[in-house]
Amino acid sequence: MADTKAPPVTPVPAPDGRAARAVLLRRARELALVPALLLLMVLGTVVNDSFLTERNLISILGASAALAMVVLAESLVLITGKFDLSLESVVGIAPAVGALLVLPSAQSGWGIEFPAPLALLAILLVGAAVGAFNGILVVKFKLNAFIVTLAMLIVLRGLLVGATKGKTLFGMPDSFYSLATTTFLSVPLSVWLAAIAFAVAGLLLRYHRVGRALYAIGGNADAARAAGIRVERVMLGVFVVAGVLASVGGIMQTGYVGAISANQGNNMIFTVFAAAVIGGISLDGGKGTMFGALTGVLLLGVVQNLLTLAQVPSFWIQAIYGGIILVALMIARVTTGRAQD
Repeated sequence: MADTKAPPVTPVPAPDGRAARAVLLRRARELALVPALLLLMVLGTVVNDSFLTERNLISILGASAALAMVVLAESLVLITGKFDLSLESVVGIAPAVGALLVLPSAQSGWGIEFPAPLALLAILLVGAAVGAFNGILVVKFKLNAFIVTLAMLIVLRGLLVGATKGKTLFGMPDSFYSLATTTFLSVPLSVWLAAIAFAVAGLLLRYHRVGRALYAIGGNADAARAAGIRVERVMLGVFVVAGVLASVGGIMQTGYVGAISANQGNNMIFTVFAAAVIGGISLDGGKGTMFGALTGVLLLGVVQNLLTLAQVPSFWIQAIYGGIILVALMIARVTTGRAQD
C-alpha cells in the first residue's frame, strides 16, 4: 500500500518584528514634530497674545526661509553620508560677492558695477563653485568631508571679512531684496520658493531614480556602485546643488536683513544641523525625508519666536538648540538601534 503521509511542510519564517518596529519608530519620529508644533503654538498663545496673529506667523515663515534652504542643502548631503559645514559661509560670501560686483567703489564695492541680473547670477555661480571644489576634494581625492568643509568654512569666513573689510554692505539694487520684500497672498516670495524647493526635493527623493541613488549611496556606497550607480558623479552633483541652495539662502537672508554684514551666516550651521537631526535626517546617511527636515525648520522657527516673545536672552536660545540636538540624537539611537560613529 502506498505511503499517503504528507511531506513535511517547511515553516515560513515570520517577518522580522524588530525591523518593522524600527521603521514605525522612524516614521513616528518624523510625525512626532507635528503635535510638538501644535503644542508649541498653544503654548505661544499663553505666553503672548500676538503669537497666533497673521503678522507674527508670516514673520516666523519669513525668518525661517533662508534657514530652510540651507537645511535642504545640508539634508541632501547628509543623506549621501557626507557633511558640508561650509554652507554657512556660502550664505555670507556668495551674496557679498554679488554685492561687491554691483556696488560702486564709493559704497565699498569693487567699482565694476555689474548689472543686477549678472550679479545675481554670480551669486549662484559662487555657491556652485564652492560646492564643486568641496566635492572634488571629497569625492575625487577621497579627503574627509568633515575636515575639508570645516577648512572651507574658515577660509570663506576670512575671505568675506577681507573682501568687505569688515563693513556692512548697503544700497544694493532692489532685486537683492525682492525675495524677502515681495509678497504673494501676503506671504514673502522667499517662503514660497523654499516650499517649492522642499516639494521638488521630496518628490525627487521619493519617486526619481536620482533620489533612490542618494539613499543607496548613503546606505552603502560600495553596494550602490556595484548596482551601477555612478557614485562619484552623483555625490559631486549633490555638493554643487547644496552650494547653489545655500547661495539662494544667502540672497533670502540679505533681503530679510536688508544688508550684508561681515558675519552673515556665522554659527548658522549649528541651527541647520539641529533642524535636520530633529527632523529625522540620519547622520549615518541613507535615511530621512524632506517632510521631516521641513518640520524641523518650522519647529526651531517657532521655538525662537516663542522665546523672543518671552524675552528670553539669545544665549539661552542657543543653549536650548544644543539641548534639542542632544535629545534628537538620543531618540535616533533608540529608533535605529544602531551605535553612531
